[in-house]
Amino acid sequence: MLCVPPEHPCLPGHFPGQPLVPGVVLLEQVAIALRSWRNQRLARVVEAKFVAPLYPGEQAELELGEQAGRIRFAISRDSQLLARGVVEGQA
Repeated sequence: MLCVPPEHPCLPGHFPGQPLVPGVVLLEQVAIALRSWRNQRLARVVEAKFVAPLYPGEQAELELGEQAGRIRFAISRDSQLLARGVVEGQA
């Protein structure tokens, strides 16, 4: 589960008045999860698609998995996909 609080320092500059969580902050959460899951750092973002916004204070689910030797991620809120992609880790 991830949640970016409304007071996060990235938000005032990311659409003032109607902030949303920047994609780079979501990718940071992917990197943190990868470190926890596999003890690897995020070496490369192969592909990332942001399909719906995450707003400050909203909770979202982050899933990591391996498919065909690649690390895939998906971020969703309830059943709505917010972001998906493929990353590479490195020890």
